[in-house]
Amino acid sequence: PVTRVWLNRPERLNALNTLALEEIAVAFTELQTRFETTVVVLGGQGRAFCAGADRKDPPARMSRGSGASTRERRHAALVGRRALEAIERLEAITIARLHGHVIGGGLVLALGCDLRLAASGTQFHIPEVDLGIPLTWGAVPRLVREVGATRAKELILLCDRFDADTAAQYGLVNRVVPHERLDVLVDEWADRLAAKAPWALHMTKTQFQAYAQTAPLGDVT
Repeated sequence: PVTRVWLNRPERLNALNTLALEEIAVAFTELQTRFETTVVVLGGQGRAFCAGADRKDPPARMSRGSGASTRERRHAALVGRRALEAIERLEAITIARLHGHVIGGGLVLALGCDLRLAASGTQFHIPEVDLGIPLTWGAVPRLVREVGATRAKELILLCDRFDADTAAQYGLVNRVVPHERLDVLVDEWADRLAAKAPWALHMTKTQFQAYAQTAPLGDVT
């Protein structure tokens, strides 16, 4: 009833490249038909949950001169959004297990989960504007839904780092515990959820998803 999905590039702090994002999309899409699974935990191996985009091997953005077709270029540009949407659309309840660094695209993937549990000392950061790129994947309206427009603008435009306690204060995470207690809490919540009636969980999550769809996710990259 409880399935764990691990970001498993610990030598790169689980930074995201095209292959990693494609595999996330495939994994969560396949979990949609693993009907015995009630809860899915998304975590990161090693010292971090996810350090954002891999700067040495960034998610592909094919240029017009690459020889790729328009469809291929668009497919590459939307790989992150597909991964996020696969997480969001999963009917099982999802829990993000957060520790170390939760940066950029990694934070966006965590936003796709229903519940977020963090180890104390976890550092959060949305650096895209400082890097000269917009925050995409439909992340802006999703963050607004979680923390409100005023706070979302602050986090995205100023690009300040913030810790797990601040994230909890903002409503971005549900609980913060010492690192050695993180797996205990994740297991406890996962087991409690898995013991509940699947139909009740499904219908309740469906209502949350319907509410989320009332806010348009306007950008297309």
